[in-house]
Amino acid sequence: MTTTTHYHYSDETLFISLLCLSFLSFILIHRRRARRHGLPPGSQGIPFVGETLQLISAYKTENPEPFIDERVGRYGPVFTTHVFGEPTVFSTDPDVNRLILHGEGKLVDVSYPGSISNLLGKHSLLLMKGSLHKRMHSLTMSFSNPSILKDHLLFDIDRLVRRNLRSWSDRVLLMEEAKKITFELAMKQLMSLDPSEWTERVRKEYVLVIEGFFTVPLPLFSTTYRRAIQARTKVAEALSLVVRERRKEVEKDKKKKRNDMLAALLAGDEGFSDEQIVDFLVALLVAGYETTSTSMTLAVKFLTDTPLALAQLREEHDQIRAKKKEGEALEWSDYKSMPFTQCVVNETLRVANIIGGVFRRAITDIPVKGYVIPKGWKVFASFRAVHMDQDHFKDARTFNPWRWQNNSGAASPGNVYTPFGGGGRLCPGYELARVELSVFLHHLVTRFSWEPAEEDKLVFFPTTRTQKQYPINVRRRDQDQAA
Repeated sequence: MTTTTHYHYSDETLFISLLCLSFLSFILIHRRRARRHGLPPGSQGIPFVGETLQLISAYKTENPEPFIDERVGRYGPVFTTHVFGEPTVFSTDPDVNRLILHGEGKLVDVSYPGSISNLLGKHSLLLMKGSLHKRMHSLTMSFSNPSILKDHLLFDIDRLVRRNLRSWSDRVLLMEEAKKITFELAMKQLMSLDPSEWTERVRKEYVLVIEGFFTVPLPLFSTTYRRAIQARTKVAEALSLVVRERRKEVEKDKKKKRNDMLAALLAGDEGFSDEQIVDFLVALLVAGYETTSTSMTLAVKFLTDTPLALAQLREEHDQIRAKKKEGEALEWSDYKSMPFTQCVVNETLRVANIIGGVFRRAITDIPVKGYVIPKGWKVFASFRAVHMDQDHFKDARTFNPWRWQNNSGAASPGNVYTPFGGGGRLCPGYELARVELSVFLHHLVTRFSWEPAEEDKLVFFPTTRTQKQYPINVRRRDQDQAA
């Protein structure tokens, strides 16, 4: 009995010793590599896992800043870590971020998790490169420029927002309702489709697709990813049907013109297949649907927590509404008469950080700040870290729309405000998103008063959202006045 116990103890000792040796080897190899390449300082965490668990844990809270703050305090604004299975250089420096954003094709290439790439499709705008990406990015921007917004889209935005708010009463899950609005707007802009039971079924499949974005891209090991792949297939089948019908329509009557993205894709010189068009539409629907609806929800949350800002916003919109007839739609001149609203939009985008940053992969050694990012390494340009930095924005972690009234809002000049990214991949729908948010706020504050139905927390992983879809109790303002 004694011998058996001693043998078992020796096995445990050997296992622990090997584990310690592996860990020490991991650290020594990393340090040698860091010295050889001139890497930024940092930590690779534990073998294989790196610091992924610390990152996820921080971003699942209302205050993810400590993950970045601790490392910036220890290593500086550019540091190395190991997340999501790869050594990665994190940048919280606006100049380095600009270098990364504007260096595509020369210094870096796009790089996204396999789950996102698979679910969006290989022909999505997100994954396109080179001259094709430039042409398609330009085409996408042309469908949301100020001229198109003024002459065509503003009317649809106003109509669809009013249509959805008309059904609101009592308790509302704000994020769910905002997603309905933005999805309907995206379907109208991209394919001229009005709301229907069919579009709502497609939207519900989209919810499942997006849930799979930050999962392990192995159907056998991830139920969420498997469900997302199945939903993506259903979405693709639904959109393929629309594409085929529109091709037939074009062939039957070449003079018939539609002013939407699908018409431009079918008429273009690229000769896109149905599969390519569907991939392109899938990605644009995600971009127009998820991020803008989150911005709408968080704008309301931040305003609810800042009563003085809400009161000033309501006063601005009451003045606009007072000049219009009952039920009259907003016009472009009305949109241009919302200065404080634009402050609220700017501050919402800064504090919410719907897109917290972007991953890229170095295609050559990149010298930055006295260090070198080695070829093949992942780089993460953190927009959030810059937006929440006290050196760039006074009281950076406070929602303060008034900071935008007299200047850029920043305490220091430079490339410090990048809610829509930058460079050749600047979000093509940035102006559209601002108009949608402004019109939504107009109709919300002029029609309703509200209060939170229950406490809800903001989290930032896997996407920025509130945990309970921000439930609110709404009451029509005419009822308040009658009372």
